Amino acid sequence: MMAGVISSKAGLQYVGPELDAMKAVADAHSKRSLKLFETALRDYKAQLEEDPIVHRHLSSLYDTLLDRTCAEKKLSQMILDKKFAGTLDQGVGCLIIFEDPKQDAIYPATLETISNMGRVVDSLFVRSAKIMA
Repeated sequence: MMAGVISSKAGLQYVGPELDAMKAVADAHSKRSLKLFETALRDYKAQLEEDPIVHRHLSSLYDTLLDRTCAEKKLSQMILDKKFAGTLDQGVGCLIIFEDPKQDAIYPATLETISNMGRVVDSLFVRSAKIMA
């Protein structure tokens, strides 16, 4: 949307560093990039911090972007630690939650059967050793 306003006939009369600063902030916001936002604040410090109203709104935007970044890091860590079943799709900017996998009853039952068979074989081995002796 910002690109349309800038390239319009009315927007062309305001070409300058102020407009470049707003474009950089809009770009960072549309990409949801904290790094681009911080770069815009550094590169256009004079244009973005002199006006108290703009500065207040940018502080609010910074907090919003920072909260999203912290949440993404926490979710990523939870997924890697297998505390949360899902994935972060950064291309689309969404979280995909997987359904809880149902407990497979065959695996524990198979382990118990193999364990019991091992005890039976051991018991038969001991008996056959007694008979042979």
